Amino acid sequence: MTNIQIQTTPTERKIRYAVVGLGWFAQAAALPAFANAENSELVALVSGDPTKRTEVAKKYGIEDTYTYAQYDELLASGTIDAVYIALPNHMHCEYTVRAAQAGIHVLCEKPMAVTVAECKQMIAAAKENQIKLMIAYRLHLDAANMEAVEIVKSGQIGEPRFFNSIFAQQTEQNNSRMKAESGGGTLADIGIYCINAARYIFQAEPISVFATSASKDEERFQEVAEMTSAILRFPGDRLATFTCSFGAAKISSYQVMGTTGNLHVEPAYAVWAHIKHVLSIDDEGKQERSFEPRGQLTAVFVYFSDCILDDKEPEPSGQEGLIDIQIIRALAESIETGGFVAIEGIEPPPQRPTAAQTIECPPVKEQPELIHAADPAGKS
Repeated sequence: MTNIQIQTTPTERKIRYAVVGLGWFAQAAALPAFANAENSELVALVSGDPTKRTEVAKKYGIEDTYTYAQYDELLASGTIDAVYIALPNHMHCEYTVRAAQAGIHVLCEKPMAVTVAECKQMIAAAKENQIKLMIAYRLHLDAANMEAVEIVKSGQIGEPRFFNSIFAQQTEQNNSRMKAESGGGTLADIGIYCINAARYIFQAEPISVFATSASKDEERFQEVAEMTSAILRFPGDRLATFTCSFGAAKISSYQVMGTTGNLHVEPAYAVWAHIKHVLSIDDEGKQERSFEPRGQLTAVFVYFSDCILDDKEPEPSGQEGLIDIQIIRALAESIETGGFVAIEGIEPPPQRPTAAQTIECPPVKEQPELIHAADPAGKS
């Protein structure tokens, strides 16, 4: 495995970022990550909450803060090179397109958008205005997940035949991912990890999908389903299955079964955790490996800044984000119709993630105190 090490000196140029949206993930993971991102600099914040603007700016020594109404002023200010968009899902398209039209590079959180049309609009805006667009799939730079890709590609477990994943957590009613109008739901917010993992493990795109949802009779599940199970059929008669839930105990794992062995990864999608591999090969027993916690968001900023500075196209690209939304929309159609839905017209991404792009950065030492924000489980 090749680990990319990005090093800069104080005299080298840094990419200047504005973080747009100061919710739980931005405050807990993104803002602290800049401390170790040597080629990236946090220079501005955008939020509709005046307390967040004041207190978060003070915490990180940021002078420039903006309301959402002042977003275009920020884009035209000449003080930033890129935006990191950590807004609710339904706002991703608008804020990406406006940044692109101003010539500002865009790092957008996943899911890329709510609809396929929005994704295509974002890709077109990036191309027309010659800016870099990257979707923040942090696991594409994560050693544990990318090493899983290499194990499967190496043939150690034989021919990979099926993939199974579970991703669950208890989620509070007032969280944006529980709101239909903001593009929330289990598929968009956590199921996307399972979908994307199946795609990078198989290094392919599904050709048909099936899904079904179920919910307990609780008020928090009136707008989005409590849980969804799905089947994705891949070329070569391979299957991927997963269940994602907003109403079960916290877990994230996947297992890849091959003809001569299998690989289990847990907690597969964690931001801050030791991630464990259990590799079982027929007649050879089990091999275990633990991956230390790393600064996954730091790696994302380092990588995207490197793409801008070296004028190279990022992986994961807008096309990567579009494919996941195409699959999610097909799964939603399957839930409505009760049958399998064929997926046609998917254009594979120009690159697929491998261990060659792994970046290992130190983790954040302490979790920051959150300001007017709560994690999905409702912790302030």
